[in-house]
Amino acid sequence: MKNLKLAVVTLGVILLGSQALAGGVGYINTQKVQNGYPLAQSAIKEIDAKALEIQQFMIDKEKQYKALSTPVQKQNFEEATSRELKAKEDALMKLRTQKEELIFNKIQAAAKQVLVEQKLDAIVDYRTIFVGGVDVSDLVIQKLKSGQI
Repeated sequence: MKNLKLAVVTLGVILLGSQALAGGVGYINTQKVQNGYPLAQSAIKEIDAKALEIQQFMIDKEKQYKALSTPVQKQNFEEATSRELKAKEDALMKLRTQKEELIFNKIQAAAKQVLVEQKLDAIVDYRTIFVGGVDVSDLVIQKLKSGQI
């Protein structure tokens, strides 16, 4: 009788343990998700537009620099332009950081929802999976596009 009880308890532990491991691992291709996520694409376009503004700023400043005649004017112009350029580059880096953080947080929140809905144990980057796993990239994209995040 004791052996039967022990066998039943052991079987129960094994079954409960195997159900806890039944979820598996999902993987996500973040590049694919970003390419399929309209907010990420608009952020990239906004950042690229700011970078083009800086390039145009430098082209305009170069034309103005060539029109200067004295070394003192050129030195003052270089210093002023350097300060302006630094401010514009800092603003671009701040914008890039803000957008990347926003996109990352939204992708992470969508991935967490998919993790729960699909009853997975973890979601990792697709480059870390050698064999197996479940690709949840499309599910994350759908979640992001649905506006639930």
